[in-house]
Amino acid sequence: MNGTERAMPLPTSGADLFLGIDIGTFETKGVLVNGEGQVVADARRPHSMSTPAPGHAEHDADEVWWKGLVTVARELMAQVPADGDAPRLRAVGVSAIGPCVLPTDADLTPLRPGILYGVDTRASEQITELTDRLGEGAIFARGGNHLTSQSAGPKILWIKQNEPDVYDRAAWFMTSQSYLVARLTGEVVMDHGTAGYFHPLYDLAGTRWDTSGCDDFIDTARLPRLGWATDVAGPVTDAAAAETLIPAGTPVIIGTADSPAEAVSSSVVNAGDMMLQYGSSTYMIEMLDAPVPHPVLWSAPYVFPQSYVLAAGTSTAGTLTHWLADILDLRERSGSTAEMFGALVALAEESPPGANGLLVLPYFSGERTPLHDPDSRGVIAGLTLGHTRGDIARAMMEAVGHSVAHALDVYASVGRRPRRIFAVGGGTKNTVFLHSVSDIADLDQTVADTAGAAFGDAALAAYAVGYLPTRENILDWCRTGRTVRPDPATAPRLRADHADYVRLYEDTRDLIHARATRNRG
Repeated sequence: MNGTERAMPLPTSGADLFLGIDIGTFETKGVLVNGEGQVVADARRPHSMSTPAPGHAEHDADEVWWKGLVTVARELMAQVPADGDAPRLRAVGVSAIGPCVLPTDADLTPLRPGILYGVDTRASEQITELTDRLGEGAIFARGGNHLTSQSAGPKILWIKQNEPDVYDRAAWFMTSQSYLVARLTGEVVMDHGTAGYFHPLYDLAGTRWDTSGCDDFIDTARLPRLGWATDVAGPVTDAAAAETLIPAGTPVIIGTADSPAEAVSSSVVNAGDMMLQYGSSTYMIEMLDAPVPHPVLWSAPYVFPQSYVLAAGTSTAGTLTHWLADILDLRERSGSTAEMFGALVALAEESPPGANGLLVLPYFSGERTPLHDPDSRGVIAGLTLGHTRGDIARAMMEAVGHSVAHALDVYASVGRRPRRIFAVGGGTKNTVFLHSVSDIADLDQTVADTAGAAFGDAALAAYAVGYLPTRENILDWCRTGRTVRPDPATAPRLRADHADYVRLYEDTRDLIHARATRNRG
């Protein structure tokens, strides 16, 4: 039994259970896991992302985050027998998308929708302002990163400059799982891993808040208390128990963002292991045993005490295939989302590797690693009257492979080429995605057989309360599936295309930027 199979029958007596809940970009997911690491119940609740203005991406903290947790928790807890010999819920772990910025008042009432992670690019001017104010070198020395759209600090400054009433009323600036843990326990906390993306407000070497030079818009009294993801934040309160059906007094861990939690679920518990997450975008986390600051990759703490990551993320993957399916009118002609994507992959497989000479830059939402260029745009190069829908479909999917390999190139350049890659997410069903990445990057990928971040939350909760004595014991709960390796028949062609892919961006960048500026004007 593993996380992707149908849930096991719920035990009727005596068993230990662990609850994990994850709030993603478009769905809340929860699992109950028994002491053997088997999923015995699961629940889901879909939700949407709001884009009220260009470059803005938001969630309503109550409607999406809290109600999502309440709905899923109630559905799961209602399945646990209530007699005296019932299974015992030992601990709760919660994760959510991040880093987000949510201002609340002292009573934890949200004052505006939560501003999402790097897909929200509203704070470009504030990034420039803070970089000019503090200096790139000082920012990098403090947080191990330069400021990008993934940085939460500039978004707090954006709130002060654009929504002064909200800013003045804010008692706390927190992230998504901070809000959920606060609603469950009354404790306002944040894990070091997420705080590591609140640059320039976090000291990576000292693992503490450092707001020097930013005192005009933030101070530590308005930031959550810091701890490791596996620390216990506090017990479930009576009020939260009444809403969620989670028993009052159940320990709740500080938790983390969704991607680190999913990395845990995919077996990333040792230095040199990497999770490569294929979702609406792609995200990669390599675990390290010491911090490695880098100007392009994101350096931050991980979930275990004194563990660290080098992380990267692209801006498109599943979003690009969704867009393509709409353009090709596959959504209306397919009976389900799975059938739609199956039809799209089948269409791409009609075209040979290399897509008959087509090359695509997949920057339809700008690009994160390694460009950190919100003004980059999509490009389809090499089109002729002879190209087919299949060629376009394959070129789009191979573009995702090029974007991931482009980020992995940076890891290799600093001697941090991953020892093992565990691939996770819905995109692992897309064979063109997987084979393109392995061919271009010349790396094996083992597909993790997991229930995702919610499963990782449950495993971290079990570790936090001592049920799993060491982090290596988490591997006893994890499962893996097939391994995708570079294909010597196709890899040389795609690696040659990769050099052209990098050059295509460099050669078109100035023109694309000029057009983006003109269109904004």
